Amino acid sequence: MGILALAADERVASVRCSEDTLSVDLMDGRTIMVPLLWYPRLAGASKAERENWQICGGGYGIHWPDIDEDLSTEGLLRGAPSPEYRTAKVRKKKPNRSFERTGRKRQR
Repeated sequence: MGILALAADERVASVRCSEDTLSVDLMDGRTIMVPLLWYPRLAGASKAERENWQICGGGYGIHWPDIDEDLSTEGLLRGAPSPEYRTAKVRKKKPNRSFERTGRKRQR
């Protein structure tokens, strides 16, 4: 293990939400910034609900009790969006219509 790995402290120091970004400051001085849209519950929450967070999981997690959302610093560092975000993204994809019949006669 390198010396840098020994100095890393991935515990949560503070959390901020803007209109479009979630920012998490870590104890070792790093800041993780991710799109708020990755977490639909947070994106749909009021400012007061976003500001009501608690550190959990021995310092490696964040819990928002008003919206029942939990995130870990491990997931944030991996860049892992919420499964709800991935599901919503798949639902929004338009079907491939290139193989559908158009109802027009084929020109020869």
